[in-house]
Amino acid sequence: MKPSKTRIRVGVGGWTFPPWRGTFYPDGLPQKRELEHASRQLTSIEINGTYYGTQKPESFRKWHDETPDDFVFAIKGSRYVTNRRLLSTAGESIERFVTSGIVELKDKLGPINWQFATTKTFDAADFEAFLKLLTRAVDGRALRHAVEVRHESFRTPEFVALARAHEVAVVLAADGAFPQIADLTAPFVYARIMGTRETQKSGYSSAAIKTWSERAKQLADGKIPAGLQTAGPAVKGGSKRDVFLYVISGFKERNPLAAMAIAQRL
Repeated sequence: MKPSKTRIRVGVGGWTFPPWRGTFYPDGLPQKRELEHASRQLTSIEINGTYYGTQKPESFRKWHDETPDDFVFAIKGSRYVTNRRLLSTAGESIERFVTSGIVELKDKLGPINWQFATTKTFDAADFEAFLKLLTRAVDGRALRHAVEVRHESFRTPEFVALARAHEVAVVLAADGAFPQIADLTAPFVYARIMGTRETQKSGYSSAAIKTWSERAKQLADGKIPAGLQTAGPAVKGGSKRDVFLYVISGFKERNPLAAMAIAQRL
């Protein structure tokens, strides 16, 4: 995989959201050009539609062609993989997803985020079986995986150790209701921050924008920023790594502005 030109990438979830029209998107911009516009204001976008259903290879090719050369997409993994009682049975669904055409994004293919329901609890044996099933490459293109767990039972050193052993990132959830696990377990960091507010012009206060830009730089240096909660033992001698930071949920209307403000400080 070609090295990225930007080690810290900041973006949002999706690009089709009517309230962004006339605010983030200029008045009169055709809907078919919204991705083109968004990808020139941000450095990454998390594709949400892949969570709900299979996308066509030609869609991935179209998204690749509409975005700048140094742009990267993250992809939500299929809910048919993660929304099941036994994750150890997900092999065929994982294979179906990773061979559905995602490699048509070429060098713009970033991490896959496997998001779990808030009711999914930690079962060490079953989760380890799931991590072993994750495909590491398709058509010669390396795949990077992250897991977004949203139940308190995952806040345990055993889970962190499993993720680290398989070099799978644990999604860092912040400024929201989900459990926070800021441990570094992969050669990249995947963060989703969820605290934008209507009362803030840029979604976050100036102080919070500064805090998250500094945190992103610390994470890129392999360091755990002060104020973030970990669940496992610290790792000595952190190495530099890519950071993917997405402004998600909160007051969604302000999310692009918050992402742009963080990126500008970087």
